[in-house]
Amino acid sequence: MGQAGVTLRQTPPAVALMGDETSYQGLARSAVYRWFTDPAARSLYLPEDHPYTGRAMASLLREDFTRQASDSLAGQVARALLAQSPEFAGLWARAEIGLRLASEKRLAHPEVGRLDVYCQTLSDTESGQALLIYTATPGSKSHERLALLGVIGSDFPVPQ
Repeated sequence: MGQAGVTLRQTPPAVALMGDETSYQGLARSAVYRWFTDPAARSLYLPEDHPYTGRAMASLLREDFTRQASDSLAGQVARALLAQSPEFAGLWARAEIGLRLASEKRLAHPEVGRLDVYCQTLSDTESGQALLIYTATPGSKSHERLALLGVIGSDFPVPQ
């Protein structure tokens, strides 16, 4: 992932899990932008996790915004969201920095059902890029379901 939550590359299993996040154009390339403007962006996550995820997304965008020039992608996304999303505007006004997306994610995948996964994030603070690696506890239902996604691949992609 790059600045403003833009997915730069995905492996085939990642596409099966999350949908093809590289197919978006314009500001919709940003996962942060989609979170606040497209209800489908939240469909993979349990509703009770939405409030914190929104706070973390706003915090991560603010960090990108402060590292980059105001005409950067992060600046463009922030300005667009301030104009389009009252939810984002309220979170942006809190000026929170340092929140991270939860490393333990509870997903509601449309094909395999509930998945409890762990997301390890390897970050390069200089470039602002991060590598996300999703795993599940060996022997768990989530591990079996994640393995099934590896077999069926993106034949049953996440709706976008």
